[in-house]
Amino acid sequence: MRFWIAALSVAALLVSGNAALADKRVAFVVGNGAYKNVAPLPNPAVDARSMAALLRNVGFDVVEGTNLTRDKMTEKLLDFGKRAEGADVALFFYAGHGIAVNGANYLLPIDADLKSEMDVKLGAAINVDLTLEQTMADAKVKLVFLDACRDNPFAAKIRSAKATRSLSVSSGLADMKSGEGMLIAFATGPGQTALDGEAGTNSPFTRALLANIAAPGVEIQQAMTKVRAQVNEETNRNQLPWGHTDLIGSVYLNPVAGAADANAAAPNTPAVASGPTSEVELEFWRSIKDSNKPEELNAYLTNYPNGQFKSLALARIAPLQDGPSTTTRNLTTGIDPATFTQEADQTAEDGLGLDKGQRRDVQRRLTALGFDTRASGKFDDSTRVVITRWQAARGYPRTGYLNTLQLKALQSEVTATRVASADDGDDQPSHHAGRHGGGGGRHYRGGGPGAFFGGMMGGLFRR
Repeated sequence: MRFWIAALSVAALLVSGNAALADKRVAFVVGNGAYKNVAPLPNPAVDARSMAALLRNVGFDVVEGTNLTRDKMTEKLLDFGKRAEGADVALFFYAGHGIAVNGANYLLPIDADLKSEMDVKLGAAINVDLTLEQTMADAKVKLVFLDACRDNPFAAKIRSAKATRSLSVSSGLADMKSGEGMLIAFATGPGQTALDGEAGTNSPFTRALLANIAAPGVEIQQAMTKVRAQVNEETNRNQLPWGHTDLIGSVYLNPVAGAADANAAAPNTPAVASGPTSEVELEFWRSIKDSNKPEELNAYLTNYPNGQFKSLALARIAPLQDGPSTTTRNLTTGIDPATFTQEADQTAEDGLGLDKGQRRDVQRRLTALGFDTRASGKFDDSTRVVITRWQAARGYPRTGYLNTLQLKALQSEVTATRVASADDGDDQPSHHAGRHGGGGGRHYRGGGPGAFFGGMMGGLFRR
């Protein structure tokens, strides 16, 4: 009831606080899990997609990749290094296998095949210290998050093949020292291994990062204190994140206006000027902030695409662990049960043979359900994020790609006389029911509470 009261109160006024980003922010986000020579990890790709979505929504230019070979990872790093030149904030996030050899840390591409120390040091792995030095040295603030302490099967192989001279190989990562203006955070302590989490969800460390580092008005070091506490509690004290920091001044990834003003005089502190949060938006957020129903959180995002609490809403949606709500599950009544277990990837989606018009249809259907996206006919990064959000809300494997069963499920949710009547241009934002309302001859039937609410509110407020 309180949700609908708050929803109806929006009809009185709509004032959206648009963030005006004043600094240059660049992020490298990669998750490697589909290893070819050892058992795959189920969650790094999910971790990377969730983190990339969160960072984009607080103003980062994100270089993103999942399941990268050595060559592809090098390409992404070169791109990141160029973009990070002169950055106010450079952020490095990696999820996947990592290994420490004689005190040096290495990240592992999916094609790594490590049998000896020589394999590690002569190019099969990515040296962390060298990588950070070459890509982030010019940034004022450097934030490094390494969720790379999984139990590593390569470590045993290298130990068994070691020569007579001393060789230290650890499954986890080794201690690293931060430099001036840098924060380094590990999923767990030196030489220890971290949990990957339940398959198809975020790891405990990434989940805690998503929940805390972009919280409005929270300074990054305060956020990391909360991250450590959350992971420690969630893992029953079996895992405690660890790190070093040599930051100068306060750093906010999502400052509120007051925090930005208070730190305006602090040197080397990235500043973000953001508009005030309206009373209506604040009341709306309070009414759904504790909700476990993705459709309610998506309703907030639809009506406040640049809202003050956007990053928090996305962070709650992306790593939902308890499955979709009962209401959401009812939307999929009659759907083949295999839809909930069959993963989709690029190959499966390519097999659908979707042309440009059919891709637009998918995008419009997602928007009609409250998962707002642009009907461009191109499945770009933003569309992949929206597909992942839809999959998470429905309890499907979250990959950002569609297969035959998921496409049929989506089509069965939105039974419309007409998904859209206008032919949207490739480079123009679409003006459709999900964002601007259900009027103007565009009528949708079904889709559940999220779709109904998005259409109702959009109809009340047109731009």
